[in-house]
Amino acid sequence: MRINLLILGGTTEAKALAAAVSEAGIPAVFSLAGRVARPLDQPVPMRLGGFGGVAGLCDYLRREKITHVIDATHPFAAQMSRNAVAACADCNLPLIALSRPAWEVAEGDRWQRVPDMAGAVAALGGPRRTVMLAVGRMHLAEFAPNPQHRYLLRLVDPPEGALPLPDCHVIVARGPFGEADDRALMQEHGVDVVVSKNAGGSGAQAKILAARALGLPVIMIDRPTLPARREASCVAEVLDWIAHSGTDRGV
Repeated sequence: MRINLLILGGTTEAKALAAAVSEAGIPAVFSLAGRVARPLDQPVPMRLGGFGGVAGLCDYLRREKITHVIDATHPFAAQMSRNAVAACADCNLPLIALSRPAWEVAEGDRWQRVPDMAGAVAALGGPRRTVMLAVGRMHLAEFAPNPQHRYLLRLVDPPEGALPLPDCHVIVARGPFGEADDRALMQEHGVDVVVSKNAGGSGAQAKILAARALGLPVIMIDRPTLPARREASCVAEVLDWIAHSGTDRGV
């Protein structure tokens, strides 16, 4: 069976997987949603942009003769993950998710867990504070109901046009970041509270570790619920699955 992978990327783990399959000589395409203006180069061919829902993804899988799909998207890219499950079921293709474990509360953490972005917005009601808002550019407008705060934003790309938050400071930088640097950043800007998705992994954890060290509260947004699917915790596990999934179509 000739293998032809589709890697749905967007994470550090996806990049590591792309490097591993390239080194192994396994044909693969690395797909990104295209929300970052300057995506990092990958060692396998890349495509940018959406597929057009489940139907569009099915068309792509059939047209490109994809044999295996690996969902290595961000844990909050819920719609893409749901579409991948549905499309692979429709096309009878094997699917695995390369998933990083969620962060867990540790000694010294001051977390307020909320179920979704709306919960985080509600949790910010009250007097003015300096908020490190680490939720990504796509969600900034959802926090407009709380204009009383000063927001510290760290974005991969410079903002285009006015931001929906009247009092904010933007830092354009691409991670991963270090705990010491994030601790210094929070102290420099007088951060009172951090708002973060529970992304898990090590690449984005510096702000959580820094908040712990400084005794700052964190409004932690829980991950969305996803359909049942096979999951792997590391690149080696995915490679083993590829080698043994020629007739495996289960979740």
